[in-house]
Amino acid sequence: MARDATKADFVRLFAALAGASSALLHYAGALKSIPLLALAPVDITLVLALSALPALALAITTRGWCLAPCIGWPLMALAGLWAWLWFAAFWSPADALLHNKLTDILLVGPAMLLAGMAVAGDGAMLRHFSAWTMLLSAVVALALLANLAAGRVVLGGTASPQADQIRVAYQVTGLAFATSAGLAVVALVEASTLGGRVIAALGLIGFMAATLLPGGRAALLAMVLNVALAPMVVLRWHGARLLPLLWPMAWLLMMGFAFAVMVLDAVAMPQLASLERLLTRDALEGSGRLPLWRAALDWAGAAMPFGLGLGGFTIAAGFGERRGLYPHNLGLEALVEAGMPGFLLWCLAFGGAAWAAWRLRGQVPAWRAARVLALCLPMAVTVMVSTDLGNRMAWFALGLALGLGLSSHPMTIRAQHVRALG
Repeated sequence: MARDATKADFVRLFAALAGASSALLHYAGALKSIPLLALAPVDITLVLALSALPALALAITTRGWCLAPCIGWPLMALAGLWAWLWFAAFWSPADALLHNKLTDILLVGPAMLLAGMAVAGDGAMLRHFSAWTMLLSAVVALALLANLAAGRVVLGGTASPQADQIRVAYQVTGLAFATSAGLAVVALVEASTLGGRVIAALGLIGFMAATLLPGGRAALLAMVLNVALAPMVVLRWHGARLLPLLWPMAWLLMMGFAFAVMVLDAVAMPQLASLERLLTRDALEGSGRLPLWRAALDWAGAAMPFGLGLGGFTIAAGFGERRGLYPHNLGLEALVEAGMPGFLLWCLAFGGAAWAAWRLRGQVPAWRAARVLALCLPMAVTVMVSTDLGNRMAWFALGLALGLGLSSHPMTIRAQHVRALG
């Protein structure tokens, strides 16, 4: 019995380490906005990966796992997508870009997918991951306030006016804030004490306000959707019938009123970068999304049925091997670079994961489904308007959605012995 208790303590420790290190790795880009970390001589993403992978391996191997049959089809489609993307590299005109993209998709992608599935499949890891996500977001929000007050945004090194760096800072920090706002509102709905409600409400207000600062329009949309939809899972689970429908309606009305007040306040407007950028007349056109989407559709039609080859869009569109000018929509990217087979496999993989998560929503505890929704929804918005197939955060979020089909139980010495006896 003493040995079982000791091993159970180690299992809990491994879960805590895996959840914390996974959260730090997932939002490593946001951490780079902190000047002290940005000036580190070694890329912090690599350091966090080297610490997260052993912790995840220990946490995974000290648990038993059960797999729901409904996630089998998305996983098979995902395996087919990876195989086809590798095959599409054979007719790609890219060189260095192709190598980097293949590495991110075929090596980093599967590792991040498995990590996301493990985090969502284990209750302890998911709780620690969610808590560290909110803690990290709070620290980054304070650092962002300091950077904006000083007129700089630091990312990946010393202060730089380069537009690409500032854009990435906007995206990753805004994504972290939108995710934490969803987690905070779930905690608010779940809280059973007045103190817990007050703390959760203050966190929600803080993360909502922080989302307005960086200027990311996708993050602002993700935050609004996250706060509107994530609590519905918990409310519906506890038997409420009318409240899950009234909550998003009341929330959207409140957001509309707050939006109108902020627009009328000419003094506050310059400090709220998200609203300022959203209200420009050519918000979508000026962001470059529409021209990129049009070019992607044109080249997809010209290169039917097998596409331009992995990494071929930027070259065909005249941008050279500049990875930052990808189509800014994962579905369009799969279509233009991997053709119709790649697009269909992408739809089956990502759409199948969403279908499986929806089907499993009533078979898992409400707190778990709500947190997975809050963690995945901002990334789901992001993959439709930004990022590319090599983004590790997209693969991790896909793993989180599929992780609802996993369940774990600690493998104590006694349990292993009984299993061995049949």
